[in-house]
Amino acid sequence: MVDPVMLLAFVPAGLALNLTPGADMMLCLGQGLRSGPRAAWAASAGIALGAFIHTFLAGLGLGAVVATVPAAFEVIRWVGVAYLLWLAVQTLRQAGQAADMPIVSTARAFRTGLIVNLTNPKVILFVLAFVPQFVVPEAGSVLMQFLIFGAILSAGGFIINGVVGVFAGGAGQRFARGSRVLDWLSASVFAGLALRLAIMERT
Repeated sequence: MVDPVMLLAFVPAGLALNLTPGADMMLCLGQGLRSGPRAAWAASAGIALGAFIHTFLAGLGLGAVVATVPAAFEVIRWVGVAYLLWLAVQTLRQAGQAADMPIVSTARAFRTGLIVNLTNPKVILFVLAFVPQFVVPEAGSVLMQFLIFGAILSAGGFIINGVVGVFAGGAGQRFARGSRVLDWLSASVFAGLALRLAIMERT
């Protein structure tokens, strides 16, 4: 299945990557700040599923197509930019509404995390660059090894990003739920992620 030595090497490396602040962590922070811990965990679950899907596709070889075809890379990237900007606009449009109601449902937070992760082509390139270093063809099915490593990365990311979102949610609850400050902060997170995705380089 998986070479034991490679597994022992992969776990701390994957954990270190999960702990590195990035777009996924910022998204969970924004969701937690705006809508509380449940939304943060839901967004983290969506991100984890997206990361696992990326790993599965890389194992099948489809990720290599995106990495080598510039047009495919650019289409995915700009779809992600457009979606993040749409989220920022929607957040500002809802600013100050319904102080006693959650602004974002867990289902919507999950969907947001999933879509944002899947439309970030940088994740595809990362998976293709990182995971194969630990795959040993002689140890068995290459696809199965990709899936095991992907599950480890997804589980670690789910816990770490979720915890970040929970702490942000605790801070957010000190403000009124409909506070325009929280809405502007959340919109800024989405807009910042869109800008980061728009200006990033392929390598």
